[in-house]
Amino acid sequence: MKPQLLKVSSDQVNSFSARRDLMPNINNWWHYHPEIELVFFKKGNGMQFIGDSIRPFSTGDIVLVGPNLPHYWQFDNSYFSDDASVTADVSVIHFNELFWGELFLNLPENKSIRDTLERSRRGIYISKTGNDPIGSLIEQIIYAPGSRKIILLMEVLTAIGDCKGSHRMASIGFGHNFNESEKDRINAIYNYSITNFKSNISLNEISQVAHISPNSFCKFFKSRSGKTFSQFIHELRIGHACKLLIENKLTIKEVCYESGFNNFSSFHKYFRAFKSQTPLAYQKSFLGNS
Repeated sequence: MKPQLLKVSSDQVNSFSARRDLMPNINNWWHYHPEIELVFFKKGNGMQFIGDSIRPFSTGDIVLVGPNLPHYWQFDNSYFSDDASVTADVSVIHFNELFWGELFLNLPENKSIRDTLERSRRGIYISKTGNDPIGSLIEQIIYAPGSRKIILLMEVLTAIGDCKGSHRMASIGFGHNFNESEKDRINAIYNYSITNFKSNISLNEISQVAHISPNSFCKFFKSRSGKTFSQFIHELRIGHACKLLIENKLTIKEVCYESGFNNFSSFHKYFRAFKSQTPLAYQKSFLGNS
C-alpha cells in the first residue's frame, strides 16, 4: 500500500522530538516519514501495521520503526466509545538517523547502536514480557534535560540491540513506492478494510470505495501491495485472531467466527499459512512466555 508522507514537527531547542500521547487517535493512518520512530505503549491495545506485517500490540510493547517504513497503529474500538473505561498512554520518540553526526555514529564504540538502527529498517518489536527497563528509559527521555536526552536514547537503542526477545516485523522483501496523488484512494481502501474485515467485502463493494472499476481495482491493489485483496483481508483476520488468542477470553472456535471466518477448517488453514502453527499452539506459546 502507498502511505502518506508525514512531516514530523520539530523545534529549535531539541535535536529530536519526544512526546507523550494520551489520545488513541494520534496519526492513526497509514503513513511514513524519514525519521526513525520509537514507541512505548505504557497503556494501549490494538492492531499494528508495519510494512507488510500485521500483528496485535498490547500494553508494555515497544516498537522501533526505521526511516520511510510505512506504519499505522489502530487502537481497539473500546478506546473510542463514549463511556470508555480504558485510556491510552504512549511515549513517542522521533529522530533523524544522523542527528548526532555521521562521525559520532561510526565510532567503534557505537557499533551496537548502528546495528540496531540498521535492523529497524524492517521494524523491531519487543513484547511486554521482556521490556520493563527499556520502557522506563523511553519515558525518561521525554522529560530529561539537555544532553541527558541523548544519553538516554543511546541507552535505549543499546538495550534494544541486546534484547533477546526482539523480532523483525516487515518481511525482507518488502518494498514500497510513494505516489502522493493516490493517498486518498489508498487510505479509503485501508480504512474501510480495517473497519469491515469481519464481513464478506465484495469486489464491487471495495471498488466503489476506491472509485475505480473492479478489474482496475484488482490490478491497482496487487501492484501497490504485492498481494491480492483477499490475501490482505485474510491477514487482517489472522492478525485479529492472534489478538483474541493472546487475550484468552474466548474459545478457539469463538475466535474463529469473531475474526470473520465462516468455518473452522478455513481458519486453521489460513492461520497455519500465516503463522506456521495452529491457533492453539500459538496461544500456548504466547501464554507460556507471559
